[in-house]
Amino acid sequence: MTKIIAIIPAYNEEIALGSIILRTKQYVDRVLVIDDGSNDKTKEIAKLAGAELIIHEKNQGKGIALKTGFEAIENEDIIITIDGDGQHNPDEIPILIKAIIDEKADFVNGSRYIEGNDDETPGYRRVGQKVLDKATNLSTGLEITDSQSGFRAFSKIAIPHFKFKDAGFAIESEMLSDASKADLKIIEVPITVRYDVDSSTKNPISHGVGVLIQIIKNLLFHRK
Repeated sequence: MTKIIAIIPAYNEEIALGSIILRTKQYVDRVLVIDDGSNDKTKEIAKLAGAELIIHEKNQGKGIALKTGFEAIENEDIIITIDGDGQHNPDEIPILIKAIIDEKADFVNGSRYIEGNDDETPGYRRVGQKVLDKATNLSTGLEITDSQSGFRAFSKIAIPHFKFKDAGFAIESEMLSDASKADLKIIEVPITVRYDVDSSTKNPISHGVGVLIQIIKNLLFHRK
């Protein structure tokens, strides 16, 4: 029987986290929340909703939170990553895992843009996304349409190939780079995103600039 774990990195996500956990539990065997130094009710809500919980006493960044989550994987066959801010739809988990179950992919990237522009994406966000997508694709040699997606599925074969060197939000691009270098089978599938429930604490502009700088650093490093 296929076993599935969902890893949710969370930093001050008390608004939407409970719903995300409860809905995700319908499709997976374990829900693991990595509380990355939250100072709101994230921890309490994760416990009340029935998730397993690992706590970072201080905020260390999404990359570190994902590393902690992947280190806690036991004998699961499929790993889901999903953000805790309410933008992703857990009911789309079957769409992500199908290619892995059918052994057609090792890494499935949920994309808002694979079927064209997402009209719901604010314009300034989409411009920034296109820049980050281009930089990521230059760095990895891939043709990914949504490089910063946090809604993904992985086969257990992929686990050893992720290095988790970046502590912050550039981890999304880094994981694509690691997978590309390992010649893993990577595909994208369409997902939807809600922006009306965005409870994220990160500033989208400073976030995008930080990710771009790290991608460029990685690109220059690998060209040496």
